[in-house]
Amino acid sequence: MPVTVELPDDALARLRAEATRRGVSIDVVIAELAAQLPIEAPPRKSRLSFIGIAHSGRGDLARRHREIRAEQTADLHARDF
Repeated sequence: MPVTVELPDDALARLRAEATRRGVSIDVVIAELAAQLPIEAPPRKSRLSFIGIAHSGRGDLARRHREIRAEQTADLHARDF
C-alpha cells in the first residue's frame, strides 16, 4: 500500500544509509521497523484518585495530596507525547 510521509532530512539519511548497507530498499527497512512496533498500545495503568484523602499515618501524604496528584498527572501527560 503506498504511503507518503514527510521525514526530517536526518531521518531520511539514516533510512537510506541502512538500506544501502543492507542492499535493500527503504521500503523494506521501514516495513521491518514497523513490524517491531506493538499492534496495540499497552493499557495505561490507572492511578487512584483518592491518594491522601484518608489518614495514612504519614502526615506528609495528607498535607501534600494535591501536590502528589499534580505530579502523577503531569507524569501521565508527559508519557502521552
